[in-house]
Amino acid sequence: MSTQSPAAAKRSRSFTSISIDLFERLMPDAFVLAIALTALVAIAAAIFAPRGTPAVILTSWYAGTFNILGFAFQMILILVTGHALAYSPPIQRGLRRLISAIRTPNQAVTVTFLVAAAASWINWGFGLVIGAVLAREVAKQVRVDFAWLVAAAYSGFVIYASGPSGSIPLSQASAGNALNIVEKITGHIVPFSQSIFSAFNVVPTLLVLFIMPFVFILVRPRAEEMQVFVPPSESTAPVLDQTRTRVLFARRIERSALGSMFLAAAGIAYVAVAWMGGQLTVDINLVIFLFLIAGLALHGSPLNYGDAVKNAAKQTGSMMLQYPIYGGIMGIMTTTGLAQIISSSIAASASAETLPILSFVSSIFISLVIPSGGGHWAVQGPFTIPAAVALNASIPATTMAVAMGEEVANMLQPFWALPVVAIAGIGIQRVMGFTVLTFIVSAIVYGGALLLLV
Repeated sequence: MSTQSPAAAKRSRSFTSISIDLFERLMPDAFVLAIALTALVAIAAAIFAPRGTPAVILTSWYAGTFNILGFAFQMILILVTGHALAYSPPIQRGLRRLISAIRTPNQAVTVTFLVAAAASWINWGFGLVIGAVLAREVAKQVRVDFAWLVAAAYSGFVIYASGPSGSIPLSQASAGNALNIVEKITGHIVPFSQSIFSAFNVVPTLLVLFIMPFVFILVRPRAEEMQVFVPPSESTAPVLDQTRTRVLFARRIERSALGSMFLAAAGIAYVAVAWMGGQLTVDINLVIFLFLIAGLALHGSPLNYGDAVKNAAKQTGSMMLQYPIYGGIMGIMTTTGLAQIISSSIAASASAETLPILSFVSSIFISLVIPSGGGHWAVQGPFTIPAAVALNASIPATTMAVAMGEEVANMLQPFWALPVVAIAGIGIQRVMGFTVLTFIVSAIVYGGALLLLV
């Protein structure tokens, strides 16, 4: 019989249980949090922003709510087409082979984090989807705390902006890009050799990849704290009368692979033509397009793919609710001048040596209310780059500092976690109880690199 006092028991609680308890107690539902952020930003704009009148705040909030709809639909399509692709029979067989050797929780969390990180570095949309799907499949095989595993999958996203699909380094390396603020101000681009492949970016990225599996292993929930994955009950589709469908032309067409193969072939042909013509743009639309044609090809018939998309679409409700709310927040931040006040005040107090690290810190704060990389850069870039030119600071380092701050802040901001938790089927609060550690570690590592390697 245990004689441990309640006070001693409380002291022996793990960091994991304390962190999760704090997030579950203090962090409201992500939709409610978005509403609270809207109110906070509106109040701050009214007090500090140069154009923070009630009329401007209200009109910019309304405009921002609908200005984000195009992006919101792109994100929904990323989730739906990525989910459908990930659950195609060939991809599922590949995932099962990938995780077949996993036997322990430590192996599970390490593989999940590293695969999600590699996928996110290649393309952020693919990383979000494959990480969540992988976490579900691993949790079916190994008994682990599911939120812990999903947090590892989402934590792989922490290096996305340090890769070639990051909107900030990609736009600054693309001549003529509307968001290439460096080119507009200096007449030059920032090639990948000076940004994502620089020592101040490669070294911290590799350090994060090395450190984070050990961090997750150290904070693995105890057996009594564990909440395991319970697969949802699968609804079985009605079985078709095969004797009848053989004579029904429409049913045979539905189950034929011809339609899918036609669209897939047309998609491949377009990519080939655009590539050879030098007109292929690697952006979110291309990712959605590739997910679409690959999913069509791997599911076989159009009807099979349609069923997969219907199943994936069930996960999109929270995204449809929250993205317009964040659009309104972005509208207030940019139109009233509140974001410019934050970034320009930081830049004004900087020197050539401190501008990158100060840009990193301010980027973290701005990302909490403007979590979209492109939208964030459109606000912070026009003030940060002129400051770098005036101070003779490193433009590549200052540019990447903003990107680093944005990716690090995502570990505290539920905006990008929405697709992950939707696919995984888990609440955001428990996951954030773990990703706060990813935030702390990556902030120290990337911040240290900006101080020591620039």
